[in-house]
Amino acid sequence: METNYFAHETAIIDAGCKIGEETRIWHFSHIMTNCIIGRECSIGQNVVISPEVRIGNRVKIQNNVSVYTGVICEDDVFLGPSAVFTNVINPRSAVVRKNEYKPTLVKKGATIGANATIVCGITLGKYSFIGAGAVVTKDIPDYALVVGNPARQTGWMSEYGHKLIFNREGFAICPESQDKYKLENGKVSKQ
Repeated sequence: METNYFAHETAIIDAGCKIGEETRIWHFSHIMTNCIIGRECSIGQNVVISPEVRIGNRVKIQNNVSVYTGVICEDDVFLGPSAVFTNVINPRSAVVRKNEYKPTLVKKGATIGANATIVCGITLGKYSFIGAGAVVTKDIPDYALVVGNPARQTGWMSEYGHKLIFNREGFAICPESQDKYKLENGKVSKQ
């Protein structure tokens, strides 16, 4: 069967998966049954994508990432090396809780840094930026920068990944794109 994506010969792709054109799947990765993966994605080495996960377009998943059932990544998401998601709040080896999986939504353009852990049942806002090693246990607003364990907000990020410095009027300009942002009532929006 002809495909419009690339999968390294060591990758395993289970039945029922839908994979978009120009997506690349690298060494020793396992895409489990009924996953939906968009176009132009890059899935690094030793990645596990569990059954029924949904991945948008142009998502970059770095080496050694585990994306478990219940996770939805919208377009343009970046998952750094060894980032991991959970899908059960209180796992026990001897207790089966597959019917208790909690959904996790990673909105458009969000970045999750290397070795970050995302606890299930939360939403990461669009263009949010999760620092390396952070442990995220609650919803993160759009454009928020969070770091630490547990993750705490330390600022705001532009769509190009630059920390935003707001003036007294609540405006900031991204130094790379020159896009303008407004901070109002604890929320950031692109102008």
